[in-house]
Parts: sequence; structure tokens; C-alpha cells
Amino acid sequence: MKLTAIRSISEKREKDFNKLGVFEAEDLVRFYPRAYLDLTERSSLRSAYHNDMVLAACEVVKVAPVNYMSRLKTVKVYCNQDGLPFVAIWFNQPYVRERIKPGEYLFYGRVQNKYGQISMVNPSFEPLDKNERLKGIVPVYPLKGGLTQKVVRNAVSEALKKVHIDSVIPSPLAEKYALAPLAKSFYDIHNPPDMNARDAASERLALEEYFILISAFRIIKGGKEDVRIHKYGVTAAEVKEFSARFGFEFTDGQKRAVNEIFSDLRSPTRMNRLLQGDVGSGKTAVALCGIYMALKSGHKAAYLSPTEVLAAQNYALLERYFPDYKVGYLAGGMTAKEKREMKSWIKAGAVDIVCGTHAMIQGDVDIPDLAFIVCDEQHRFGVAQRNALAEKGEGADMLVMSATPIPRTLSLIFYGDLDVTTITDKPKARQEVATNIIPAAKYEDMLDYIGGEVRAGKQAYFVCSKIDEDDEEGSLISVKELFEELKNRLPYVRFGLLHGRMKEKEKAEVMRAFKEREYDCLVSTTVIEVGVDVPNATIMVIYNAERFGLSQLHQLRGRVGRGSEKSYCFLLMGAESDTARERLLTLKNNSDGFAIAEKDLEMRGSGDFFGTRQSGKMPGLKNLHYSAGTIFAAKKLSDEAFEGRYDTEALRDAALKKYNSLKDVVLN
Repeated sequence: MKLTAIRSISEKREKDFNKLGVFEAEDLVRFYPRAYLDLTERSSLRSAYHNDMVLAACEVVKVAPVNYMSRLKTVKVYCNQDGLPFVAIWFNQPYVRERIKPGEYLFYGRVQNKYGQISMVNPSFEPLDKNERLKGIVPVYPLKGGLTQKVVRNAVSEALKKVHIDSVIPSPLAEKYALAPLAKSFYDIHNPPDMNARDAASERLALEEYFILISAFRIIKGGKEDVRIHKYGVTAAEVKEFSARFGFEFTDGQKRAVNEIFSDLRSPTRMNRLLQGDVGSGKTAVALCGIYMALKSGHKAAYLSPTEVLAAQNYALLERYFPDYKVGYLAGGMTAKEKREMKSWIKAGAVDIVCGTHAMIQGDVDIPDLAFIVCDEQHRFGVAQRNALAEKGEGADMLVMSATPIPRTLSLIFYGDLDVTTITDKPKARQEVATNIIPAAKYEDMLDYIGGEVRAGKQAYFVCSKIDEDDEEGSLISVKELFEELKNRLPYVRFGLLHGRMKEKEKAEVMRAFKEREYDCLVSTTVIEVGVDVPNATIMVIYNAERFGLSQLHQLRGRVGRGSEKSYCFLLMGAESDTARERLLTLKNNSDGFAIAEKDLEMRGSGDFFGTRQSGKMPGLKNLHYSAGTIFAAKKLSDEAFEGRYDTEALRDAALKKYNSLKDVVLN
């Protein structure tokens, strides 16, 4: 059903919904709230204690001009709640001034109650609509363009009445396990009578989506031939000699990984191995050892990277460690002539190692005798993209690598057909990164400190989650706004700007300039989560850190601490809550990526591990909250469906549709 079949959605609003990944009325039903306002428990500020998190209905009486003379560029709003005057203050967020007007609002934030003077610091806010529907538990949706919460709520409400989505879990299994009807779960996720009902609906919808996803992987993996085709004649002594080129002693984890790959390549079946390890654990050195085994045995190899920035870095690395072999580079940013020439050399067998991005997957790329494939940062690629490259080398051995630690819960399900190698130790030279949660009142002090570090020759990253300013409620700053603000605040610092909408050549040039110290600081979105190593960068600042998953924050933190200098990660919270603070404290007090990943799975669900929260490529998993038990239950249901021959045509169609949604890269 078209979006415009919903009465409240005009062609203009349809475009705004499209920006949110909503293209059909069915997508509206799956457009889950990102948060909820519990209007059943509004608080009285008179009885609130200092530092309490409260939801308060109040009247904004006056909005003061932004005080640009203040060190903190404060926005101050004078409010009243039942005769009690108080102020709401936003530090260093002058754009809030344009988003709040006199009138009735709901504020959610932390109360400051000092000496009888009440205030709220950096609260989230939303106009208090007088509509009778605004009672109970109210959903809060992501917004774009001219959309408002009221418009989205009305559109979702109408879609729930017009759209019917059938469950693909076979009826005998649904009855056996007394699964709630999908229609009820969809209604309760958007209009929960209480938070327990919301949680139950979220678990049921996640169960459905994971059932489809796991069934898709089951269908994809079925019937694959794993018979070895390529023979390897390299000796253990030769591999050990090659490893000496790195100039450092391999850790026990790296040695174990190299040995397992060596053993795989001598087995009667082809290798299909996942190599996972924390940031800085030395996975790339292990991968290069695998490539050497193929080259020394007379075969070709390929190294697939998710971005041109990372591909260029890997290309330089390959040329450094394989001076006796021809390394070819193939990426989308090359000219048509350069691509044609490189493809002809590859086809002629003149290239020993093909390094590049998705351009390597194109149908006209022919890699003769391709025996060994490395897929770097596997979570950035769809399943079909990895398969497309594997098909270029019949029976090619595949090594997929992940720096995003994957909890055992997920690896058992999604990588059941892979042998998993985990490097748990780190090189001795790797620096621990000191992590701190920075309160709003200390923001300016933090900037002064960073300015001093820059003057001392250090570099820093500033990261936020969105590119452009939009109408989303609250105090979420965009990378472009932040770039301009920081240039004004620290005029002696050279800032570079980087985000996912830039062309690959532009991104590569910015990263090159940053690495070569032409910029002191880089203001970026999460596109730098996987990027060029900059050992001189010692500071990572992350805005609205509560909006990210712990695993992604850990990845971002891993961009620093790569040199010999002490490094720091500063986490800034845009909207405070006890849950958000608990999550960030987990990161602050832990440097073990696998322990963090398990905690992230426990607290937020598994969306982050495949990029689904950020990309929306699998909207059925976005913004759902569920337990690890839900994933295991979905696997059990899938097992029963196929073993009991309940795999209906509807299930297979849904699974293949889900599979096709994985074909594209899910992140920039």
C-alpha cells in the first residue's frame, strides 16, 4: 500500500517519510518509536529531589536570548509549574533557542534543587499537545524535515487500521508456543497501555524478525559445496619467516589464529573462517600471513575493504609487506580508464593481490586462480556481496574479519557454518584509553584542555551522529553545526569535516590531510569508526553518546590510543537518564570489547552488530528492545519449522526478501 493512501500524508510529507526509510504504509507499522513519554507519572518539581530524573508538564513563560558572552553560550528558559517558577538551561546548544517558544511543554531531564532554587539542565522537550489522545504512554518517533510528532503519530495510527501483516511463523508452532498475534503486538508497540505491554510486544516482534532472518541464513547456507580445490604447498617454516617481517612478536592469540588458518588450508574442505578480535588485536597481520600462504603456493588473493579510505591504507600495507608481488588497486573513485586498465591486468593474471572496495565485486572483474579472500570489517557488507566475491574464485578460501566483538549468542546463530577464531589478547604496545563522562558544566573546560593538547602537537576527533540540522526534538547537534561552532570557539585550531554524504575521493583526501597533520582536529560522523590509523590522535570526543550502542562507542574509542602517548575518550550526554548513565559507565569501566558487547546485547538488543540501528536496512529490528533469549527462541522456532517441514512458501518468500535486503552495504 502506498504511503499516500494514508490520508494525512501528502506528497511533500511522503518525501520526509522517505528520508526516514518509510516508503510504504507497511513500513509505517514497522516504524517503531525510539522512546516513550510516560504521561501517567508526571512529577511535581516541588517534591523532586536534587538529581532526580523527572517528567514535568509546565508552561514556558519566556525564552531569553542566547548569552553569547557567557563561556557556555547558555540558553535559558523561564518556566512555571503550578505556581512554582523554575528555569531550564541548555549549555553550549544555542540552536535550542530556535526550537522552543512560549507555551505548554513536557520536559524530561535531571532536576537541580540547590538552596531552594530549582532548575533543569539540558532537558529533552516536546510541546504539550492538548489533544485528549496525549495520555498514558506516548510514543516518540525519529523526525525529519517538516514532520512533527503529531503528524507521525496520526499516520501510524491510521496505518495500523489499514495494514494487516501476517506472521510467517507456521501456525502449528505459533499455537504450540502461544505466540501473541502480530496485530496486537504492532498495536501495543505504538500504543502500549503500560511499559510491560511494550516490552512484551517488542519481544514478540523481535522474535518474528529474527525468525525470518535466521531462516534466511539457513536457506542461503543450504547445499554449499565445501570441497577443497586449491592446493597449498607453503611450509610452516616459510610462514614463520614471513611473520618476522612485522618486527614484533605475535601474541599467543595471533599465533593460534595463524596456525588455525594454516591447518584449514591443508584440510580437504575449503576454509570459511571468521577472525574476530578487539580493536588493535592484530587481525590484519594474521590476514597477511594467510595471503602469503596463498601467494607462496602460486595462487592469487583478494582483500576487500568497506571504504576507499581503508582500502587505500590496506593497499599501502600490502605493497609494503609483499614487495615481490604485484598488488592491484580497484575502487569506485578511480577514473573509467584506470578501472579498465586494472581489470585487464587482473584478467591477464598480472596481478597477484587485488585490493579494493565494492568495485571488485562487479561482474566484469575476472580474477583467475583466486584462492584466498580476506573480507575486512565483515559487518559492513551484505551476505550476498561476500558471496559475489567468493564466486570469482571457485572454491576460494574465505577469511572474514570483524573488529566489532560479536557475543557468543550471535556468533552461534549467524556464523554457525563458520569456524570462529577469537583473538582475546592485545599487543603489549597498545595503550589503554582513559574514558570519562563529561557533564555539561565541564564542557568548556574540556575544550580548553583539547586546545592545549593541540598546541602541544596532538590531534583529536569530534564525533556526532547526524549530518544535517533537522526538526528532531531535543538537543541533538549535527556535524555541520558542530564544525561551525568549534571553529568559532577554537579559532587557532585547524578543523576538518568528514561525513558519509561526501564523495569517496573527498573523504579520502580529508583523512589523508588529517593523518599528515594538515588538520589538528576532525569533526566527523561515525564514518571514522573504521578508518586510517592516526597514531598522533590522542583524544576522541563523542556527542550525544547515549544515542550509540556500547559496541559502536568502543569502536570509536579505538580510533585513539594507537600511538605511544596517553589517550582519552570523552563522552557527552545530550539527554541524561539513569539507564543511559549505567550504559556509559559500563564503557568507562571496561576495555574488554567482548564483555562490552555482551552487556550491549543484554541492554539494547543486537541491532548494532550488523549496522541495522544506524542504517534502517532491516527496519524490523530497529528500536526494538529484547533479550538474548529472544534470539535463541527464534533459532529454536526456525529449527522446528524446517525439521518439521513447516517451511511454507510464505516463509521462504519472506526469508529471501530479508536476504535481498542484506545485499547492500549497510553503512557508509
